[in-house]
Amino acid sequence: MISEILDILGKVILTILLSSLIGTEREYRHKEAGLKTHILVGVGSCLIVLTSFHVFDIYKNVSAIDPTRMMAGIIAGIGFLCGGTIIRAGNQVSGLTTAAALWTVAGIGMAVGAGHYTAAAVFTIAIFTVLVGLRRIESRLK
Repeated sequence: MISEILDILGKVILTILLSSLIGTEREYRHKEAGLKTHILVGVGSCLIVLTSFHVFDIYKNVSAIDPTRMMAGIIAGIGFLCGGTIIRAGNQVSGLTTAAALWTVAGIGMAVGAGHYTAAAVFTIAIFTVLVGLRRIESRLK
């Protein structure tokens, strides 16, 4: 029981840390979805993955259960949430990068929930590098 609590607590803390790195960049840029939103998307995704594994463990000998179905729901649900961050005004579209960041943070939360910590950390660094590092290149191209 205590080891399960520590495992879950560790996953929540790691998800908060990784999601907050991406959320901090979005917050710093004054984007539609900032620090809290990114953390909540990451933690919520982690929770759903943990819950799907838990339900699978309970019912695996009773019925055919596929834990990935709940994870597929995350992708669809976050896609809907991301659609709300995209704004079109005339020929200008804004919010696409924030929507993509939210979608990838959901993936980070899913990876942590599934215990794939290395992938979650590597992808967080990659996403942060893209958000921060490519800004200079983008400005030069314009």
